[in-house]
Amino acid sequence: MTMPADLEQDAQRLREAMAEALAEDGVLADPAWRQAVETVPRHRFVPGFYLPAVERDGHGLTVWEPVTAGLDHGRWLAAAYSDTTLITQFDGDEPDWTRPAARHGGAPTSSSTLPSLVVRMWADAEVTEGHTVLEIGTGTGYSTALACERLGSADITSIEVDPRRLESAANALYGCGYTPTLAVADGLYGYWPEAKFDRIVAVCSFRAVPPALLGQVRPGGKILLTLSGWLYGYARVLLTVAEDGTAEGHLLGGTVSFMPARTHAAPAFGNPAHWAAELPGKSRSARHSPERVSAATEEAFHLRFLAQSAVSDAQMTTIDEIVHLVDVVTGSAATLTPHDGAWQVRECGPVKLWECVERVLDAYDAAGRPGPEMFRLHIHDGGQHLRHPRMPCLKLPTP
Repeated sequence: MTMPADLEQDAQRLREAMAEALAEDGVLADPAWRQAVETVPRHRFVPGFYLPAVERDGHGLTVWEPVTAGLDHGRWLAAAYSDTTLITQFDGDEPDWTRPAARHGGAPTSSSTLPSLVVRMWADAEVTEGHTVLEIGTGTGYSTALACERLGSADITSIEVDPRRLESAANALYGCGYTPTLAVADGLYGYWPEAKFDRIVAVCSFRAVPPALLGQVRPGGKILLTLSGWLYGYARVLLTVAEDGTAEGHLLGGTVSFMPARTHAAPAFGNPAHWAAELPGKSRSARHSPERVSAATEEAFHLRFLAQSAVSDAQMTTIDEIVHLVDVVTGSAATLTPHDGAWQVRECGPVKLWECVERVLDAYDAAGRPGPEMFRLHIHDGGQHLRHPRMPCLKLPTP
């Protein structure tokens, strides 16, 4: 087993190998970002994390195994320098890495994002020397460290809503010689004391663009963030902010997801059977299968976001092959039940949830199935609208 005395030497070798692999994949086209990846010691930011076990437990839940240098030095160091997202916290519970224990299921609430995505986010935000930057979601601090290495600590501000996470990140950052401005703050409101910024980059997701961020960007500055929602549809957008505070930008391609800002997380909706009990007995044939938005394909990933924009308060779950849609805001519900190779729909409430989704899918097909890059987000007069020249306008929820 690799001995701790050899740690820095082995870490340097693994960093260079990771940077080489990312460059071969086309992620590190900018030599300055490659140098940052080769320099920042990611292992210093992840003293412990969880990796999924091969087998689920008896209840079908994922078993998350703790990984630390003390438990398995080689596995810990190899994972730290893999292009993998490392989960560091579940359900807001800060682990005690001196006495780690396995977890069964749970919702991840903090992580060290895979390095390729971190670099991609900074590159897509068109960040360069001289820009003042606000990062929303410090997390472990690894992304912050890359920005500091590339741009200099003086121009970087990073905020984190979880004080325990920020304390851990601050210790790692300062221990590595990086001195960005750090603060415990809710990303929904940005960070006015350091505004205005040339760039704002969020490594958490929002249901809509927080209005406070628009006021904290210089005219001509850009905001890069991930939009998400309660159907777990995601889209990234790069916005340019105008002098009057309006903003506009196009969606970016790819399948990227981030944990939601904690204030934008989906609410609990209760027992789906209780909602289904209120549905009428009569059903209709579905025009579109739910697989169109739930399949593990890039198009379904995109369609789930478009569908979500039409029913922004809906949530979806599948139990015993029956797909349930629940809207806790309006009290609407729907089910889709497989029958003879097709799907039967039952709906109730003021919003016909699946009918709204089908209208979006109809328009999408009629428009020639346009990709994300063909959509633009417009923010003005308090509204946020997603537009495509051949589709009806979709409105994001009120922030």
